[in-house]
Amino acid sequence: MDDVIQSFEGFFISIKESAPLIALGLFILALFIFLGLTTGRGVKKILERTSTSPKRIILIRRFTRWFFYLVGITISLQIMGLTKAASGLLAAGGILTVVLGFAFREIGENLLAGLFMSFSRSFDVGDLIESNGIVGVVKTINIRDVHVRAGDGIDIFIPSAIIFKNPLNNYTKDGLRRGKFTLGIDFRNDSRNARKLILEAIKKVDGVLSDPAPSVQIANFTANYIELEIFFWINTFSDFSSLGDVKTQVMETSKEQLIENDFTVSSEVSTAVEILNTDTE
Repeated sequence: MDDVIQSFEGFFISIKESAPLIALGLFILALFIFLGLTTGRGVKKILERTSTSPKRIILIRRFTRWFFYLVGITISLQIMGLTKAASGLLAAGGILTVVLGFAFREIGENLLAGLFMSFSRSFDVGDLIESNGIVGVVKTINIRDVHVRAGDGIDIFIPSAIIFKNPLNNYTKDGLRRGKFTLGIDFRNDSRNARKLILEAIKKVDGVLSDPAPSVQIANFTANYIELEIFFWINTFSDFSSLGDVKTQVMETSKEQLIENDFTVSSEVSTAVEILNTDTE
């Protein structure tokens, strides 16, 4: 009986001696719980400004809180003298981290890349971008991937790490896009006059900018015709935002202008072909 009483007395004495450390450990734990909750709320507010889905925001917020909780528990155990328990917790956490790191390496890369792009990115929803050979309009920007819609209507989800690590072309960052096409005229036609007529015609097309100015150049002399190359610019932020529509109008206007002025607009009917036909007759 005396041994039991002595054991209890020793236990209470040890608790009394360790009371300051226990109190400090509990205070540190409470502090890290508070930091975890505060940081979690901060991360949530930042992510809500992006197009991140609510489910992903909740998941990231939980991970943030758990990280602070784990650090707080480990430090508290160390302060209270439970070194072995703290070491075991760190060892288990380290092993778990390594295993999860190997298992979800790609997911981790995409999450980190998505977080970095949330703070600083070179594109936004509605931009026409190209990355890793994929071209499309950005529909949503998530932490793990970016949803783009290609010109043929296919929805493509590009992992954030691919966009983050590879060069990215943004065709609509400043609203300027350049269109071009080629047009053939006969060798007997006046190429200088043709260039002048085309240039005057396309300047009148709605949506074609005067600055940067359009231009018409001789691109090549083929075996059958003179190849003209026409360049023009549009502003995607204006009412005439479709490059395809403006390009179609410019091409039709250029063709009609040349035909009205008796130019031969065909790669099949050229001086060389006509001379050959004359000889055979």
